[in-house]
Order: sequence, then C-alpha cells, then structure tokens
Amino acid sequence: MPELPEVETVMRGLAAKLLGRRLTHVAVNRADMRWPFPASLVPTMTGARVISFRRRGKYILMRLDGGMSVLLHLGMSGRMVLSPARPNRAPLHEHLVLETEEGTHLGFVDPRRFGAIDLVPTNAEDTHRLLAGLGPEPLGDGFTPAVLDAALAGRHTPIKAALLDQRVVAGLGNIYVSEALFRARLSPRRLAYTVHGARVLRLVPAIHATLTEAIAAGGSSLRDYVQPDGELGYFQHAWKVYGREGERCEACIGPPGCAGIRRLVQSGRSSFYCPRLQR
Repeated sequence: MPELPEVETVMRGLAAKLLGRRLTHVAVNRADMRWPFPASLVPTMTGARVISFRRRGKYILMRLDGGMSVLLHLGMSGRMVLSPARPNRAPLHEHLVLETEEGTHLGFVDPRRFGAIDLVPTNAEDTHRLLAGLGPEPLGDGFTPAVLDAALAGRHTPIKAALLDQRVVAGLGNIYVSEALFRARLSPRRLAYTVHGARVLRLVPAIHATLTEAIAAGGSSLRDYVQPDGELGYFQHAWKVYGREGERCEACIGPPGCAGIRRLVQSGRSSFYCPRLQR
C-alpha cells in the first residue's frame, strides 16, 4: 500500500494539473470500490472548481469551491492516471473519470478495488470516520519528541508496531518505519515504552529525514505504484535496509564478522534491520 511519500507525490501531481480547474465531466464506471460511491458524487463534482489539496496521513483531500472535499484513498493498487485528452478506449479498471474544461483526463484506476472515494464538508474534514482517529502528521509542527514520547508511554508492543499504528502517527508504513528505525539506531524489536529520552530525540528527526528524502525522490515504486504522470518513484534505490537482507548496511562495510542486514516478520510484515547497530 502506498505510504505517505507516495501519497504526497500523487497529491502534488494532481495539484499541478487540476488546481484552479473546473471539472466539466465526471463519471463513475461501477457502483463501488472498497465502499459504494456516494450518490451525490457526480452532481457535486460536475461543474465544480478545484481550489486546493490537502494530505492527511495516507488520504488525499481535493477541495471544491462548493464547500465540499473529495476524499481519495489509493488502497493497495490504486493510481491516478492523467492524460492530456480522453483516451480512445477507457483503460481497464478505470472506476472514476474526471475531465477539466481544458480537456485534461484523470482516471482512478484500481484493479483490486481496495481504494476509496467519499465526500465530506471541507470545514469538517477531520471529523470524517477515516480521519478522526489519526495521530499527528510526521512532517507537521505538532509531531515533536515530547508528543511521540507521550504516545509511546506504557506501550509494550514493539516500536515497529507502535509506529505503524495510525493513531500514534499518521501516514507511516512498513518501508519507512524500517528505514527510520535504522537511522535512529533502534531495533524494531525494542518495546515502545522504552523509546524515550535520547532515543525519541533520535527517532523523530530520523522519521522526518526519511520521509523528506523519499518525497524529494518521488516515492518508492512497489508493484502498481506510479505518479500521476506515469513516472515511477525511485526512492527504493536509496533504501538503507529495506529489502536488503544479507547485505551489509552502510555502517558495516568495514567491520569483519558482520552478518549483514536481517529480516524478521512482525505482525505478518517484514522488518529489516542491522543487529549490530540497532539496539
């Protein structure tokens, strides 16, 4: 599933093509994806002008001039595909179609249909059932060592699992938690409540740096993920531990006797870490 950097990259791509544009044609090609499309989706969007975008965790909010926001979630295989004109043949698995007055065509393509689309009043976005319980944005001013320290206090789950809990911090996923824990020199096995003091002071900037670099690189390409213009993200070429089982990490190139990066399964997901550095 796309994580925060991928979602941020998609949102920026959409904003570049749709911001300030009027939607002259809106169509849905099936009744539902993960959930049914709102009955008012087409009439609400048709004729509306896109005035701004916002990302909340792994969700995109496209705000319209009528006071409503379209909530978009890419799911596991969803992607937003932009083209300068309506294609001669509708792409396979294109479930939502938007066209602007300039003729730009946007299709929400999702073969597995785990994506979602909903409507919410712009002034009540944070009360939507999918957003109401989210934790702070990891790139926002509200995500500080003190805030994370308080959220982890008393948690006896591994720090990896705690950071994947969207109530603790919004938008983090498996890849970037592994990468951030490596930067912070923290083992994914370490219990969350022990990550305080100097440890949490290392972890917060590590999360920030990991996400910032990934966004700058356009996100990571995994299976179906592409940017709106079709370009693949390439942060995976800068992964320090994820997917590199058996290799030596950047800090263990020299020391003899290093067994390399290890993989372990936590809650059904792969964690990658350097046992020599991460404690």
